[in-house]
Amino acid sequence: MKHEIIFTPIKDLYELKGEKFSDNRGEFFNIFRIQEKEFKNVWGKRDIAQINISKNKKVGTIRGLHYQNQPYEEAKIIRCLKGKVWDVAVDLRKTSKTYGKWHSVVLDSTMDNSFFIPEGFAHGFQVLEANSELLYIHSSKWISSSEKGIRWNDKKLLIEWPLPCSEISIKDANLPELK
Repeated sequence: MKHEIIFTPIKDLYELKGEKFSDNRGEFFNIFRIQEKEFKNVWGKRDIAQINISKNKKVGTIRGLHYQNQPYEEAKIIRCLKGKVWDVAVDLRKTSKTYGKWHSVVLDSTMDNSFFIPEGFAHGFQVLEANSELLYIHSSKWISSSEKGIRWNDKKLLIEWPLPCSEISIKDANLPELK
């Protein structure tokens, strides 16, 4: 089962499109296989430090925008297991030509796609279908003192969220704006 790398306007940020195997028993989809050329090209020699699931009840919920500072920056592969979300990554690499720019991908459990977000990006998403679930593969361990974020409605970023925000954590609502 091959994966297609879909390049975005931001260097090193990719959507991965896979194909599933289907038969009379159901379906099989590979989320990560390091020996596959497309995964090697995107993931490189990074470790897998953690795998998480995010369950999201309400349409319009926003989580993010989160990242970790050095030396605990992390790359992520995010896949929607159930439902649909609008996933966004913001380039925070100060030497990048696209610093402060964002790109979004709709992750849908029926589309067989995922989002690769490298180190140096903030990440967030908005729930488009109730009870959506995301799977995260992370290259670094979570360190609470390194965890940072940017406010979801930052006036400099002008992220065009598809729906009004219906739910956000107190912590995320009080994140600072990009300086």
